[in-house]
Amino acid sequence: MIYLVACGLLVMLFMVPAYFRFSRAGRLLRKIPGSNGSFFYGNTFDVTLSPEKIFQYIRELYKKYGCITKLSGFHIRTINIYEPDDIEKVLSTTRFNEKQRPYDFLKPWLNEGLLTSNGMKWHQRRKLLTPAFHFDIRRKFLLTINEQTEQLLKTIQEEVGKEKTNVLPIMTKSTLRVMCDTSMGISNQYNTSSLAEKYFKAMHIFGSTVVHRMTRVWFYADWFFHLSPTWRTQRATIKDLHRFTNEIIRERKVAQREKSIGVDEVTDDDNGKKRGRLALLDLLLEQEAAGMIDEQGVREEVDTFMFEGHDTTAMALSFMIMAIANEPEVQDKIYEEMKSIFGSSDRSPTMDDLVEMKYLECCIKESLRLYPSVPFIARYLTEEVTLSGYRIPAHTICHIHVLDVHRRADLYPEPERFVPERFGAESAFRRHPYAYIPFSAGPRNCIGQKFAMMEMKSVLSGLVRRFRVEPVTRPGDLRYTADIVLRVTHPLYVRFKPRTDL
Repeated sequence: MIYLVACGLLVMLFMVPAYFRFSRAGRLLRKIPGSNGSFFYGNTFDVTLSPEKIFQYIRELYKKYGCITKLSGFHIRTINIYEPDDIEKVLSTTRFNEKQRPYDFLKPWLNEGLLTSNGMKWHQRRKLLTPAFHFDIRRKFLLTINEQTEQLLKTIQEEVGKEKTNVLPIMTKSTLRVMCDTSMGISNQYNTSSLAEKYFKAMHIFGSTVVHRMTRVWFYADWFFHLSPTWRTQRATIKDLHRFTNEIIRERKVAQREKSIGVDEVTDDDNGKKRGRLALLDLLLEQEAAGMIDEQGVREEVDTFMFEGHDTTAMALSFMIMAIANEPEVQDKIYEEMKSIFGSSDRSPTMDDLVEMKYLECCIKESLRLYPSVPFIARYLTEEVTLSGYRIPAHTICHIHVLDVHRRADLYPEPERFVPERFGAESAFRRHPYAYIPFSAGPRNCIGQKFAMMEMKSVLSGLVRRFRVEPVTRPGDLRYTADIVLRVTHPLYVRFKPRTDL
């Protein structure tokens, strides 16, 4: 009996790879540039690498094979695309709205929130949440963002005189405070609480477990992954992640019960009538009370936006500060723009001021080109499509490597240089609209991108007006590592000096 079972397993191990290799989908895939790997396992063991090495391995594919490459492992088919026309074909249509792996690996934490859901659920949630990012909401929250920027600048003042400062922890705490105080309507007590500290730590550990799973095809099956030590580690971190957001929801519900939280009357620009607009968590709780969303639905969106709203912005700010520290002339131009807007006043910016920060906006966009907070985007191709002249079979995972698209020399001459003028009106007009996608693009683009830009402008305008930033970490020394967001192996250090020309 054991002999027959063993023989059956051996036959299956041979037949399954043979089926996927010689099926129509397998034949189409073999025509695409890239390594075919082994007959049985494809590229399975080529990608079983450390987070730093797998990031570099994926980047080398573009250099070696060009604008479309393939990877495969057992029954998993993946293509990597770098051509703006192909990216537009995938991202601009609802035909390819669906997300599966690797977003499925985020579901133990985020469940099926806006980032990971599909189909009608995604459509309903997108429609539900869009009003929380309306212009009037952003305008109302600018005061809070400016207050948090002042708190951040006080923290940075304490770093003056030090040889170097790791900017990421400072930015992370600040962006978390902003999310709590604006979208969640919760006090900034979470800046220093033990829950917040555990949340930061758990988020980083969770990211490493996701990468570990992504690079090991045998863990794509939930039942097998749940037998692993990595799953036990991940499960422990999820408790801390959910404990933090559960407390936020609980606190807001208590606040709503203890005092009647009214809705601001604002002008609806669409029809000129007065109507209320709610911040994100209040909007979710209102929908829960109306039976439009359940308690789990509230939490999965709070989990999603607490992660996306603070971590990606913190990384973007940290890379930007490191970048301008290494570009003194750029930093001087930003300062001159601030002087032209504010003069000698130390007041906080208004919405009109933010609009006037044209050069700073170009600098932020150039930093996001070089250091996109989300370095890759994935879509599940539910039907056959032609990309770069190759027929891509249905049920293929399509990866868009934003970092390398943004560093194509034919799209951005001298791509490693920090040149904000690339995003002047004339240059931007000539560029393919899908050659620059730090916030993704199409129907599933980042819902909070305008909020993020507003926050970054507030922080950076205040920072440059009060401090000069000097380089410690050099861009050429950066070593990237695979994670949910763009991370580096070593801290991003700068040196802060007070401005003497105030």
